[in-house]
Amino acid sequence: MSLDGALLHFVKDELSELVGARVEKIYQPSRDELVVALRMLSGARVSKKLIFSANSASARVCLTEAEFENPKTPPMFCMLMRKHLSGGKLIGIRQDGLERILYFDFECVNEIGDIVINTLCAEIMGRSANIILLRGESEIRVIDSIKRVSDENSRRILPNIIYETPPRQDRLNLFETEPSEIIAKIENSPDRLSKALMTVLEGIAPVFARECAFYSTGDIDAVCCELNEEQKSRLCEFLENAKSSPKFTEITDESGKKKELSFVNIEQYGESFGVRAFETANALVDDFYAKSDAEDRIRQRSRDLLKTVNSAYERTLRKLEIRKKELSECGGRERLRECGDLINANIYRLEKGMTKCVLEDFYSGEPREISLDARLAPAQNAQKYYAEYRKLCNAEEKLTELITSGNGELLYLDSVLDCLNRAETDNELSEIRRELSEQGYLRKDKQMLKADKKLSDFKSSPLKYISSDGYEILVGKNNRQNDLLTLKTAKATDIWLHVKDIAGSHVIIRTADNGRPLTQRTIFEAAQLAAYHSKGRESSGVPVDYTMVKFVKKPAGAKPGMVIFTNNKTMFVTPDESVVEKLREKGK
Repeated sequence: MSLDGALLHFVKDELSELVGARVEKIYQPSRDELVVALRMLSGARVSKKLIFSANSASARVCLTEAEFENPKTPPMFCMLMRKHLSGGKLIGIRQDGLERILYFDFECVNEIGDIVINTLCAEIMGRSANIILLRGESEIRVIDSIKRVSDENSRRILPNIIYETPPRQDRLNLFETEPSEIIAKIENSPDRLSKALMTVLEGIAPVFARECAFYSTGDIDAVCCELNEEQKSRLCEFLENAKSSPKFTEITDESGKKKELSFVNIEQYGESFGVRAFETANALVDDFYAKSDAEDRIRQRSRDLLKTVNSAYERTLRKLEIRKKELSECGGRERLRECGDLINANIYRLEKGMTKCVLEDFYSGEPREISLDARLAPAQNAQKYYAEYRKLCNAEEKLTELITSGNGELLYLDSVLDCLNRAETDNELSEIRRELSEQGYLRKDKQMLKADKKLSDFKSSPLKYISSDGYEILVGKNNRQNDLLTLKTAKATDIWLHVKDIAGSHVIIRTADNGRPLTQRTIFEAAQLAAYHSKGRESSGVPVDYTMVKFVKKPAGAKPGMVIFTNNKTMFVTPDESVVEKLREKGK
């Protein structure tokens, strides 16, 4: 669901409090995002953050409370924004009708000390979303944009060309038009009411148009020309309330996934969908997109690591299949030994130059045909069969070792993939990168050595939760941290948990310093955390093994995060995000 022009109108009105603030910081957390921190000059001189996103799935501009990691090396577009906007004063925010475009005008000082007006333009238009820096009054030119568009068949956005606004359609503005005038435009239309409203009104989303129909008629497929006077009156009331008394609402489906956002109450989905209200439009927009954007940001940064690990996984899997096939071929080695025995037992009957012979098989009691090498004597043919037998015996032993090693490597790579999918910060990705380089999956270059030097001063902490009964529960974020948590931090009588036969985090219940008997509820909550922080997050009935830390050992030479354990019990749980968030809040 994309942000519509009508909701953007309320966002703009709320942002008017920023006028007069100065640009304090600018950074670019990801390829399609720009964050501008503004210092408010009145009152307590607080700072507020504006996020501009040109991501096609979550394009927006709004105030944000989210935390962002500042990249170690700022991208070129970020450097350009700092050059032209740092220290600038926000003097105005504009919206052309209900177009999904906001213009932020900044009073800045250029390279030679003259005061100029630079405009940061946020185009919130799905695939065409862009963030553009403009300069000029009568002739507005593009300084640069976060996405350069050079296609001759589309609207070009390139440095130093004249900026042209997207063409507007001749539609009514909801906030400048009386509801009666809107109804007069559509009342004779044979179209569905929701479709007619989309045709007549500028900048409204389909969910708003459907809600108009649902509120006025009880049917989202109602037809305009069939509306009676009472329904027209209800539609008029709904449109008036939407303008004067907005209710910023977020809709989630049965699985908790965010589905719609709007500035009116949404009732068309019935009681099966969740509804959450927000006090401001900015808070609604920020909450609706923040989590998915954070996940996308990390996904962008971990792309090269994922590619490396997936390639290693597929390569190991191919080798494993080949070795298993070779091992199955070793199953017929006993027949070779038997052939050698039969040749030796009947050597007096054989002569050099024979290509085959039929001998009585004293193993089965049946005649057996045996191939011979005509160039070899009978005794040499027997030794040849014995040599092939020993070769297959050695191959079986070696292949068994390689298959066991390959299975262990697959488990390890699977755990790394799980850690990558759950990583939330650049530092966590750096730890995983360092681990992979130490295990030989990545070759260290100068950039990685520099990152390692910075990482050596950084030690991330495991996730901390507090159970309903007051026990501290720690969860490792990656394999290196899992080892540290289980083998160094935890005490012998603490409880260790891990999902059964699935990649996931080590979980520790701190019982040694608690002085109270461990409750079954705490074990159940810790098992839910173990299942949630694993590849079984989306499953139900996930098996979780648990035992005392003193029964957990790390074999010599085992890869990071790999342990063996005994004296364990198994519990089946279904991960619940609401329980996880509740325990996380207690742990803060």
